[in-house]
Amino acid sequence: MPKPKTYTKKTDIEKPWNKKKKASQYAINTIVMRKTFLIVCEGQTEKCYFESFPVRTVKVEIVNLEGQSKLKLVECTQEMVCSEEYDEVWCVFDMDVNIGEDEFQAFDNAIHKAHSLNFKVAYSNDAFELWFYLHYNYTDTAQRRSFYYDQLSNYWGINYVDEGKRYSFCTGIYDKLKKDDRASQQNAIDRAETLFTGQQDKPFHEQNPVTTVYRLVISLNKHILDGCG
Repeated sequence: MPKPKTYTKKTDIEKPWNKKKKASQYAINTIVMRKTFLIVCEGQTEKCYFESFPVRTVKVEIVNLEGQSKLKLVECTQEMVCSEEYDEVWCVFDMDVNIGEDEFQAFDNAIHKAHSLNFKVAYSNDAFELWFYLHYNYTDTAQRRSFYYDQLSNYWGINYVDEGKRYSFCTGIYDKLKKDDRASQQNAIDRAETLFTGQQDKPFHEQNPVTTVYRLVISLNKHILDGCG
């Protein structure tokens, strides 16, 4: 027997029970998973600086392993990624040429080890402070960290050795560089890239001056909303 037809009175057409919902009328909740970065560094200055980036579209975890050897820092990073997944893993350390020949090999070995684990490395030779200096000026002459300490002392009107390493000062370096009309992050990126490009074929410990911190900065900048950086 054929199914009986149903009829709707004209006066009932607009009643709620006779209205069909369109697909577009239903709210669809979409969960967008943010990328996660792990940055492992060897000092308070680096940790405070990277924590100051106003990133909005990525989760950044920053760990300070001050006092560890460079190779140990990489090995500790390896342990961290075993328990949690990250989209980008960065190891941040510098050369410290004052230690001697053994430090040269240790520096190179740590970078090679990190690369073998697919970690990114933001390394500096001789000091992380080279990155700050490049905001103001360019140099392609090999320098010890004392040179950068003296230059930053002049730019910032402080004794960098006594005051520049304090937590209260380190937390404000990102903003200090941003607000200083004499400083330019883009210039620092361009200068650092020029230094690296001209020395990238040398062994890591012979690249001086060099800092690949600019690569990490570029990566973080991609996750800063317009007007916040």
